[in-house]
Amino acid sequence: MGGGKFLIIQTIVVIVWIALNAVAGSKGLWDEYPFILLNLLFSIEAAYAAPLILLAQHRQDARDRALAERDREVNHRILSDSEFLTRELAAIRLRLDDLVSISETKSISIDLDRAD
Repeated sequence: MGGGKFLIIQTIVVIVWIALNAVAGSKGLWDEYPFILLNLLFSIEAAYAAPLILLAQHRQDARDRALAERDREVNHRILSDSEFLTRELAAIRLRLDDLVSISETKSISIDLDRAD
């Protein structure tokens, strides 16, 4: 219900319904001019459409909740990974600060050679 094909078919049926009954006029086909039977059919259709629309909305809400939960889990994993990588990078920087640089090593080596 609500698809393009359904709407086209329903429009054609309504046009044919009105045309046949309007041409027949007072000869009395099944539904004369204010088309009360057609109106009744539309009312029945609306009575079924409303619950179907609500069901579709509830299903979409459930899908949206599941998608939001998955997104939250992925975001939590990404945050955890980022925090881990930040700690690792800080540890590497601390280790590099403890290492003697090549220029410092050469400087110490030259100073030792001069001392000899």
